[in-house]
Amino acid sequence: MPNAQLEKIVISTGIGRLRQQAQFEEKILPELVKELALISGQHPAHKGAKKSVAGFKIREGDTVGLMITLRGKKMRDFLERLIKVVLPRVRDFRGIDPGAIDRQGNLNLGFREHTVFPEINADETKFDFGLEVTLVAKVKDAEAGYALYKSLGMPLKEKK
Repeated sequence: MPNAQLEKIVISTGIGRLRQQAQFEEKILPELVKELALISGQHPAHKGAKKSVAGFKIREGDTVGLMITLRGKKMRDFLERLIKVVLPRVRDFRGIDPGAIDRQGNLNLGFREHTVFPEINADETKFDFGLEVTLVAKVKDAEAGYALYKSLGMPLKEKK
């Protein structure tokens, strides 16, 4: 497929549970922002709550997540690090399941710990958090997405 290409990479994390801890705004949030910036090479955007939810002690506008969108050279550099360094460091990694590709051809990867990224020193990090990496492709369906990710060098398992 000649026009199939990667459009952007979105890195996001939810910080709901950490929000309940004391001094979240002063100590925890800046640490999370710093570590995400180390991983991506770009400062994350704060995503606020759309509605107040009393049961979760959240007010409208409170930061509930952090998100980064990578394009161009930063996207290509991150993708190369992801394929060659990060995925081999994941415990019990045997390839990416083709089911992680949605109908639009986007690949969604979830990481339970952010310490699999080489930029993060596991001994110095104060908080563990997971993150999701979404590779957004300009393709028409999941089949074309699978072919694109294979051609980019993604370690995908064979389809059944």
